[in-house]
Amino acid sequence: MTPEEEKAHHAETSRPSAGDRPDWVPANAGTAFATWVVEGVNRAGLFAPPSAPSAPPRRRRLSIDDYAEGIRARDTTVLARAITLVESNAAAHQDLAQQLLARVLPETGRSMRVGITGIPGAGKSTIIEALGCALCGQGHRVAVLAVDPSSSVTGGSILGDKVRMEKLSRQPGAFIRPSPSGGSLGGVARKSREAILLCEAAGYDVVIVETVGVGQNEVTVRSMVDCFLLLSIAGAGDEVQGIKKGVMELADLIVVNKADGDNRLRALGARAELERVLHYLKPATEGWTTPALAASARTGEGVAEFWGRVREFFDVCRRSGMLEERRREQAIAWMHALIREALQAEFYQNAAVRARVAGIEQAVAAGVKPSLAAAKELLAAAKGGETAGGAATV
Repeated sequence: MTPEEEKAHHAETSRPSAGDRPDWVPANAGTAFATWVVEGVNRAGLFAPPSAPSAPPRRRRLSIDDYAEGIRARDTTVLARAITLVESNAAAHQDLAQQLLARVLPETGRSMRVGITGIPGAGKSTIIEALGCALCGQGHRVAVLAVDPSSSVTGGSILGDKVRMEKLSRQPGAFIRPSPSGGSLGGVARKSREAILLCEAAGYDVVIVETVGVGQNEVTVRSMVDCFLLLSIAGAGDEVQGIKKGVMELADLIVVNKADGDNRLRALGARAELERVLHYLKPATEGWTTPALAASARTGEGVAEFWGRVREFFDVCRRSGMLEERRREQAIAWMHALIREALQAEFYQNAAVRARVAGIEQAVAAGVKPSLAAAKELLAAAKGGETAGGAATV
């Protein structure tokens, strides 16, 4: 047998039978499809029958002690699971999360909490990566809580911020946690405050909260960070737009990004325009004048300068006592926000409300009942009080 005949014979005998074709391959496909189903290969390199499928291994359930010890040991896997725990809506998980937060609370409060917001496309993720890599190189431990918008149709999120921060994700001193907004207003996740505390307990001295993208009223991040940074780009608006009440009057620092290449002169012009606007606005933090800077996340120019101004902001606030006062006010506001959230959840879980809400919604949608009267009727139903005529008294 010639070498060519041996090769053809080997190919013919080693080819799987026609019955090993995938079910989506037509029966008369011939050689048009080169896909075959073959048996698995064992360690000896021989074909072996596939073993019966086994159930996927389940992760060990962690106790409060496991969570607390793992966080103090700076175990990023445990930290990630702890953040998942506090984000859970399950009642059992919420109770466990509150116990965990109470356990690690003494280790919190030692970080610089920085919020970064800006319109979509301003380069928030890019400048956070440039800043984070520089800080890690200086010995800092940086935690980034990036919030992605959730779909209003499916409720899902892509959670692509970690992909955008590829270089930062490889830094041993960095921790990146993307979370879905879950439809929460303000551009941040509902449990971002708890996640900040967990990151602080894990030893991260810089915690950066990146918002979804800000509008005039999406400023919830201001209530959970110390320093609020607004990222802008050239051509984002005129002076009148800047003077309008909104996020700009809450910013402790404004940075015009993408100040490089052909866009550099436009970015510097935008920075000068913002400086004129800030002259007419009351500073967001007492004793601190909000500066406008220009930087480039792509080249790194200006990044060290604006971080130097952030450090200066913290020095000023610590000396004046403003930092402690702001955190005390935020803790109280946080408590009231949780009360409102709990009351809303309790209201919609009320049996009387659940029994009547569908019918009242239909009446409102049909224009038969005013929205205010409908709301009062449901509130009265929750309280258990109703007038004989059906109109609620509150």
